[in-house]
Amino acid sequence: MKPQVSVIIVSWNARHLLERCLPSVVATAYENVEVVLADNGSTDDSVTWVRQHHPSVRVIEHGSNLGFCAGNNRAIEQTDSPYVVLLNNDVEVEPDWLDHLIDEAEAQPKVAALQPKVLQFDERHLFEYAGAAGGHLDRFAYPFARGRIFFDLEEDLGQYDEPADVFWATGAAMLLRRSALDTVGLLDEAFEFHMEEIDLCWRLQRAGFRVRAVPASKVYHMGGSSLAQGSPRKTRYNFRNSLLMLYKNLPPAEFRRAFAGRLVLDSLAVIRFLLRGEWRSATAVISAFAQAHRMKSFYEPAPPGQARPSFHGSIAWHYYARRRISFSQLPPERLQVSR
Repeated sequence: MKPQVSVIIVSWNARHLLERCLPSVVATAYENVEVVLADNGSTDDSVTWVRQHHPSVRVIEHGSNLGFCAGNNRAIEQTDSPYVVLLNNDVEVEPDWLDHLIDEAEAQPKVAALQPKVLQFDERHLFEYAGAAGGHLDRFAYPFARGRIFFDLEEDLGQYDEPADVFWATGAAMLLRRSALDTVGLLDEAFEFHMEEIDLCWRLQRAGFRVRAVPASKVYHMGGSSLAQGSPRKTRYNFRNSLLMLYKNLPPAEFRRAFAGRLVLDSLAVIRFLLRGEWRSATAVISAFAQAHRMKSFYEPAPPGQARPSFHGSIAWHYYARRRISFSQLPPERLQVSR
């Protein structure tokens, strides 16, 4: 029998999403799967509906809204499967999605995190923002993916159908090897939302593990169910957590160089927000820097000789100055994932 997998879905007041997406997860063809609803203190009737309509789903009631990171962590701690999946409540899956991920994980013991191909829920010929066909990170901690650079989303024409090592796997649909989590720890709860999966993948690579995209596995993500694109709160989390990620995972000298670049790039982002009249977003970036400065005292900087971001350059430069708007247009010599 194949190894057991616990698929963990953190949810809060989202019965409408569960009604749409949970049936596909319950119908997963994989023979040894436990579907877990980790409910963050919902006040709608999400839990009652799941228990009535999908009694095979295990329900863990947290009692309050713990957020994404803590909600997943507490659920992981209450399962014992050798593999766990973090799956957003707004993701619909193909019947064989999990088989492809497990087959790849079992064939490659050093791979600790894997993701499927993530397509848009409504326009299924397009890659979805949160992960697309596997994520990368530039030297300043700006994320992008095979099939998505900033907000430019490519059409899925099979161009990224080969499995590949990547820098990060999306938290919207991520298979994790429990033994690797025992080595590096769970999601960083100080992050609350956003970038937490990239930080986890970076820590896994620093410990000698690999991260991989398996496009034969396909899921469909609505996106924006927790925080909509353009939300000042989302902007603050993204800028703050990427700065913290640099501080945590780079040796001090490299962090100082990357931080100098971030000051320039993020100042330009503030100016861009102001020119567009997005005052709250501009303020969110400034607030992100202040919060990251206060929070960095929680962490010890990384020692020398650790895994580096996979794109050796600035994705902002290639996108805005060179007009390279698709992943395939990027210079391949700049991409190198630690092995």
